[in-house]
Amino acid sequence: MDTPKTAEFAHIGKSVIIKGELSGSEDLFVDGVVEGTIELRSNSLVIGPNGQVKGGVHAKGVVVQGKLDGDIRASQRAELRKSAVVVGDIFTQRIAIEEGAYFKGRVDIQQEAAKPVSSPATKVESQPEIKSVAAVQTSGASASMAGSGGNSMSPHTSVTKV
Repeated sequence: MDTPKTAEFAHIGKSVIIKGELSGSEDLFVDGVVEGTIELRSNSLVIGPNGQVKGGVHAKGVVVQGKLDGDIRASQRAELRKSAVVVGDIFTQRIAIEEGAYFKGRVDIQQEAAKPVSSPATKVESQPEIKSVAAVQTSGASASMAGSGGNSMSPHTSVTKV
């Protein structure tokens, strides 16, 4: 998601200042100033190199090239380019931070929506370090261990996504 080159993005220019909530159902490129929240849950947001946003943003994909003072909630992907200055927390499934970007806050990687398991045999990878064992037993865990013979594995298995 670079600077949009087509009319598929709504564009807020350098000289535009918006105070208040901003929402829509199309992709948005902000190169001006927005003071307030931006809600584009099904669309993408690009904060351009001159863009300044003071408030939280919620979009499918968020790319920051300018300044953002607020939380990012990106349902799919958040990307901080080298010119980005972000102060706030990021909640997303995938994140990319270029070298040189400034970020102060915490990152919370959200898991994708649960997908139905097509077969009872689920691959369980062993991890050298168990971080959490509580409430990890699943119906798939006992099915995947069936037929393992005299294996002494506990039915409680921790799987850490890396």
